[in-house]
Amino acid sequence: MAHLIEAVQPHGVAYRRGLRAGDALIAINGEEILDEIDYQALINRSKLDILVRRADGKEETVRIIKAREAGLGLQLADTLACTPRQCKNKCVFCFIDQMPPGMRETLYVKDDDWRLSLMMGNYITLTNVDDREFDRIIRRKASPLYISIHATDPEVRVRMMKNPNARFIMDRLNRLAAAGLHFHCQIVLCPGYNDGEVLKKTLNDLAALYPAAQSAALVPVGLTKFRERLAHVEPFDREKARAVLQYAHAFQQKMLREIGTRFVFPSDELVLIGGEELPAEEEYEGYPQLENGVGLLRKFENGLREAANACDLPVRPRRVLIPCGKSIAPVMRRWVDTYGPREVQVTVQPIRNTFFGETVTVTGLITGGDLKEQLSGVDADEILLCGNTLRAEGDLFLDDMPLAELRKALKIPITLVPNDGPSLIRALCGADTIQGGQA
Repeated sequence: MAHLIEAVQPHGVAYRRGLRAGDALIAINGEEILDEIDYQALINRSKLDILVRRADGKEETVRIIKAREAGLGLQLADTLACTPRQCKNKCVFCFIDQMPPGMRETLYVKDDDWRLSLMMGNYITLTNVDDREFDRIIRRKASPLYISIHATDPEVRVRMMKNPNARFIMDRLNRLAAAGLHFHCQIVLCPGYNDGEVLKKTLNDLAALYPAAQSAALVPVGLTKFRERLAHVEPFDREKARAVLQYAHAFQQKMLREIGTRFVFPSDELVLIGGEELPAEEEYEGYPQLENGVGLLRKFENGLREAANACDLPVRPRRVLIPCGKSIAPVMRRWVDTYGPREVQVTVQPIRNTFFGETVTVTGLITGGDLKEQLSGVDADEILLCGNTLRAEGDLFLDDMPLAELRKALKIPITLVPNDGPSLIRALCGADTIQGGQA
């Protein structure tokens, strides 16, 4: 595979050695370049023999000597980009399989790509990686990776993921550990599948791989109402969540004594379902699983408290409504009562998720249709809406309703609030509204 050079930084090392736009990279130090991962790994050396194909079709080897960490100053074509590789599993808990039909195409993309795990922290299963590609993971020293484990028992993992390759997870984790690579683990808990004794075995197997295995997150299964022809999975209730939390706390203390880390971290959602108080900040040990929903609420409250204590913004008295998921609503009420400005009257309204089903209780999956229906007729001066309910562009809800349609229907100013404590304090004071947060 050859990768077209689209531009060369003037007077950079590659330019000085004669590389120009229109040339194409074929290999570096005798190794082919499959993608961005290969390119970045291969140029991280001080001596490079670069095989290029010139614009006239002739091939030539160009030697470059540079500082090891220095780049080449090349802009390459899109052929180098890591196009997401698709997942071939049929996991019993897969949220994408539980999506309703007719939504925008990007919502149905299933990726299971170790390159995205390395670059972006995406969780992967390692079941969709053949032996040659797994060898490349080790050769490129891809670390840390983020791996969806779910169960280390081979039969249980195959049952959950519907892929015979799932049984080899411990073999692959042991190879990563032997190569000196690190990884963080995710366990999506499905009652009757991988809780109880299966969970105990999984955590003990993973902890035995420390420090290669850095941490393990416990996440309760998310279930929508769209599960026709899918395997039956029980949702978590308070009793089931508390049973998992009780074992997790005991395991944390055991690991803390033996290896100096709690190792296992229950997700915020599991803590809320179990009705427990949020752990103190030090119990998250630097938030290694933050993107997995472990510690987001503690981090949010810390930011809320610090911003409230330091706030010197003028407060605009008014009646504010905060719609949110049912699981976070009690916590949000406490936060507003504790940290919110006294001049602002705040109502926290939990939104029932009729679109995905009422077992879905998180704010990020609230749809425009549910907001439109359940907020119809509310009496407030302003609505503060978490920006996570919209796609990255900030214009569409998950059900493809435009934000503009919701604003028109409710006839109440809606301010989008980034998902962090300081932003909420600013919005409660009215600063974001004044500075155009409703645009």
